[in-house]
Amino acid sequence: MKLMLLLDSSGSRFSPLVVLELASDTKEEAIAWLLSRIRDKQQNGGAELLVEQLGPGAGAQEKENPNMFLVGATQQRLLSGAEEVGLFKEFNDGSMRGFTCANKHNFTDFKGDGDSFLSMAECQYIIKHELDTLRAKDETHVPGHTQAKLYPGKSIIRRLQSKGILVQIFPLHEQEELKRLSFSWYKKVKLSFQPLDNIRHYYGEGLALYFGFLEYFTFALVPMALIGVPYYVFDWEDYDKYVVFAVFNLVWCTVILELWKRCSASLAYQWGTLSRKKAFEEPRPGFHGVLGFNPVTGREEPLYPNAKRQLRIYLVSLPFVLLCLYLSLYVMMIYFQMEGWALSIHDEDPTFWTGILLFIPSIIYAVVIEIMNLIYRYAAEFLTEWENHRLESSYQNHLVLKVLVFNFFNCFASLFYIAFVMQDMVLLRQSLATLLITSQILNQFMEAFLPYWLQRRRNKKLIRKVQKRQTLGDKELPLAEQVRLEADMSTYLGTFDDYLELFLLFGYVSLFSCVYPLAAVLVVLNNITEVYSDAFKLCRVFKRPFSDPAANIGVWQLAFEAMSVIAVVTNCALIGMSPQVKAYFPESETQLILWTVAIEHGLLAFKFILTVVIPDVPKHIQIKLARLEFESLEALKKKNQCNLTKQNKKSETQVYSYFLTPLNKP
Repeated sequence: MKLMLLLDSSGSRFSPLVVLELASDTKEEAIAWLLSRIRDKQQNGGAELLVEQLGPGAGAQEKENPNMFLVGATQQRLLSGAEEVGLFKEFNDGSMRGFTCANKHNFTDFKGDGDSFLSMAECQYIIKHELDTLRAKDETHVPGHTQAKLYPGKSIIRRLQSKGILVQIFPLHEQEELKRLSFSWYKKVKLSFQPLDNIRHYYGEGLALYFGFLEYFTFALVPMALIGVPYYVFDWEDYDKYVVFAVFNLVWCTVILELWKRCSASLAYQWGTLSRKKAFEEPRPGFHGVLGFNPVTGREEPLYPNAKRQLRIYLVSLPFVLLCLYLSLYVMMIYFQMEGWALSIHDEDPTFWTGILLFIPSIIYAVVIEIMNLIYRYAAEFLTEWENHRLESSYQNHLVLKVLVFNFFNCFASLFYIAFVMQDMVLLRQSLATLLITSQILNQFMEAFLPYWLQRRRNKKLIRKVQKRQTLGDKELPLAEQVRLEADMSTYLGTFDDYLELFLLFGYVSLFSCVYPLAAVLVVLNNITEVYSDAFKLCRVFKRPFSDPAANIGVWQLAFEAMSVIAVVTNCALIGMSPQVKAYFPESETQLILWTVAIEHGLLAFKFILTVVIPDVPKHIQIKLARLEFESLEALKKKNQCNLTKQNKKSETQVYSYFLTPLNKP
């Protein structure tokens, strides 16, 4: 669907980019007030955007929500918005610079009036930013909704969201561009690089960096897979010959993360987000507290005592997490009892079926792990919401920490127990293989097929529209039908679960793949299918998400680095336990332990040295950034000198005029 031009109430033509859906019972005065604020001039506190109500679709039914509005903007408004949000674009000299309207003709892609200068994703991000910065003036509540309190400086959109008046806000798809992206991304099976620039152009930098990391991680696994296959084949029955592979594992998990930082910095610089200033964070929509004065913004807003939040974290959330870890440990012990029972049956009467029975406890345990992770995820979200964090970044950090701790313990505790307490490498290999394969199958089912099936089941009207589109040979639907079709789709909740899955897979490979070298091969195959399933669900199952101008993968970089540190300790311990190494210390186990700990500390020191020696940002990008900073400082100096010269000339003129003015005679 090419987005057709609409006319708003003032007669301005615009392309609809963003959809606002208000609750069906929203009062007329609230709608009129919101639309007037969206359309009002910026100097009057409005967003100065274009908005028009969506008309009824073909064969409209009474249950259709009439309160759906299409939002767009003039080209000039989008350009001024690009300057406000600090968008970086390529300059004529090849560097990436912050866009300014005064300097717009010096940017590489700016042609004519700049009609195609901004991508659709950038335009939608600008509109979302302008809507988010709409603030109440002297209103005490949303007109017609006395329960929705307002105060000067309060974000209108966030208040409407928290009170359920604003049902959803989402960007529209551009069907022609989506078709081209789908064809180059997942519709044809080929071994090639992903179209990261196209993904970034359509979905923004945050998603593009996720797929960039997924691609990088997959290629980084190839050497492990190539070494792992012959290692697995020739040493299948000799479980103890894993020292060489463990040493390679140590170096691999350290180097790839350092190189990823450089790769990530290169992509971020190319996309203009590396040196982009971080936007000032507003309070989350769900944040609540006693109305007070914020000394930073100078506005009234809810304030919540940090001491009270810390009490909630340490007296409620932390004990709950520890209780969940205890339950996970209890389930693990049940698994070992089942494993012992299956082994006893097989030892009494070894047959083909009892051999199959040996794998059943691990499969059941793998399924239980996934169920527990899912249940805990909902509990962690509830607890983190209850902690009442003011900023979205703080909320995400606490949620990630809770989820990572539990998932790590739940997924890897049994493997650590088998490796270092039971010291059974045969069972470790079997358990790792079963957990890895079962979790991959379940994740693919949960991530791609289940959401699509539920989406079709939930809304029969949506099915009819999809079938109608298919029978028409993917011809364009009318605008109203397309908007309502997308409004009924599921909302994409971000890359949290995708990064979490990669984190756990990285753990399986870096921690214990030396005893099961095929782990890297299985993860490579999983990642290849992950690319296609993630691309499919983004293009076909979910609404289009707003662009996220990310410069890196954020807190997940720290999570992967923490896992690599644990991998160093684990692999050193496995090396120390191997018969080949023990043979060098036949009489003193204490000496073996001391040497193992010393080598482990040396490798951790080497890892730290690597982080210092290998710069996070490539040298040529550092030079470009330094040059840009130097030019900005020089320009600021010239501007200050020019202003000072003007002031001096003005002062001289005033003095000269004073002495030349004749005195008034009485």
